[in-house]
Amino acid sequence: MSTETRKPGDALVRAGAVVFAVGAVATVATFIPLFLDLTRLPTAAYWLSMLMPAGFLVALLGLLRAARAQRHHTAG
Repeated sequence: MSTETRKPGDALVRAGAVVFAVGAVATVATFIPLFLDLTRLPTAAYWLSMLMPAGFLVALLGLLRAARAQRHHTAG
């Protein structure tokens, strides 16, 4: 068990990292058949690749929320 206190934005950063990782795996999975001359994956696999930038955006929003909370805490 961690003794660290949770800061604002931590959950968004963690969720963004998970979504980014799923998108990265989907991206690699969609490129492998192209390089190995195998049958292409269904279109849904390519849509899953879009989770990578979405996860990046969620993590970035979490970092901005944490920075805003830290700035508010030091100013007040």
